[in-house]
Amino acid sequence: MLEEKTQDLMVNMQAVLPLIVTNALSALGAIVILLIGLWLSGRANLLVVRMLSRTPHFDPTLKSFFGSLARYLILTVTVLAVLSQFGIHTTSLVAVLGAASLAVGLALQGTLSNLAAGVMLLIFRPFRIGHKVQIGGSVGTVKELSLFWTELVTDDNVQIIVPNGGVWGQPLRNFSVYPAPPHSGDVRFRTAEGGELELAIEKVRAIVEAHPRVLADPAPSVLLDRSAAENALEIVVAFSTAEDETAAVKSDLIKAVHAVLDTEPGKPAAR
Repeated sequence: MLEEKTQDLMVNMQAVLPLIVTNALSALGAIVILLIGLWLSGRANLLVVRMLSRTPHFDPTLKSFFGSLARYLILTVTVLAVLSQFGIHTTSLVAVLGAASLAVGLALQGTLSNLAAGVMLLIFRPFRIGHKVQIGGSVGTVKELSLFWTELVTDDNVQIIVPNGGVWGQPLRNFSVYPAPPHSGDVRFRTAEGGELELAIEKVRAIVEAHPRVLADPAPSVLLDRSAAENALEIVVAFSTAEDETAAVKSDLIKAVHAVLDTEPGKPAAR
């Protein structure tokens, strides 16, 4: 009786042993494939980031995005290879994953369009951090450009978040790409006919050229003219400033000229 049970056990072991060995080899192969896939995914991430780092002016966010994309692509292939080691048919699994990806893509099409627009913005860079832009009806300085949205800060320090799909899909005005033209202004000083005109002109010219906010190019001009209303003789000063501060510069020039040339008869008087 005992011998019969022992024989049955040996027969069962002989039948089960190949199955155990096969499964053990499959598990060992799956572990090896998984380890190799993990190593390759990490190397692919570093390699993509390193290659893109050699490209000048390539955005760091985009480097990380493409590196992660390569990493997860290799991990997906690795998982499919591991499943095939255990006899799971990956063809049907790939079809299911494709259908699921399509459903998720349709559900998140707005988000994915923002992602695609963010990638395009990071590649072509129509604006950079610190540029002042107008996007639709929003005007502000670009503070952050991510894969999904663009952050603007207005002049009165209000935050505006614009989805990248709205940024890429409409006209954009960038006020920081080309230098703004200088702002022009003028001020008139009335002077008497018999005064020392050349001396007065030279003193006014020295005051204008010494002002720190008056541009040297284009150079300011100090000329004589007659007023249209009263036909009075006037010293006309034309100047340019980099910022819109012509009113402040005009006030400074009037003060400085009055300090040098008193408004007595025969001396200049500002208009």
